[in-house]
Amino acid sequence: MAVFVRRNDRSEVRRARRVACQVVRESDFKLIAREAIDLSSDGMFVLTSEPGIARGDKLVVSFRATGLDLWFDTEATVTRVSRGRRQRDRPPGLGLRFDTLSGVKRLILRGHLRRTPPPVPMRAQRISWADTVARLMSEAA
Repeated sequence: MAVFVRRNDRSEVRRARRVACQVVRESDFKLIAREAIDLSSDGMFVLTSEPGIARGDKLVVSFRATGLDLWFDTEATVTRVSRGRRQRDRPPGLGLRFDTLSGVKRLILRGHLRRTPPPVPMRAQRISWADTVARLMSEAA
C-alpha cells in the first residue's frame, strides 16, 4: 500500500503539442527559440540551446495554436532551464510562464488544448510530506 501523497504544483495540465513560435529576449530582442514541444494556458516549454539564459529572465513570446487566425502574444518569465545533460532530461530548452496573456485568450487556448493529450511524465511527482503525515494521522485516529 502506497502511503505517500504525491503533489502536483501545476495549475494547468501541460499538453504534448508542437507549436511554431517566436521567443525573443526582452533586453536585446534576440531570437531565442522557434518551437515549443508542450503548451498550457499558463506557459510552454521551448527548444533552445541558447547560452546565457537564466531563471527569471524576461522574454516576449508570440505563437498561433488554434485553427483560428489568432495570435497569442505575451511576456513570459523563464521558470526552468534544461541543458539536456541528464539522460531523463528533455532536449535543451526553457520552461516559460506566461505573464501578460489575457484571460480571454487563456480561455480560448485552454479550450483548444483540451483535446490534446498530456506528455508522458519524465519523472515522478514530488512527495508532499505534510499531506502524507496528515493522511497517516487521520488513518491512525
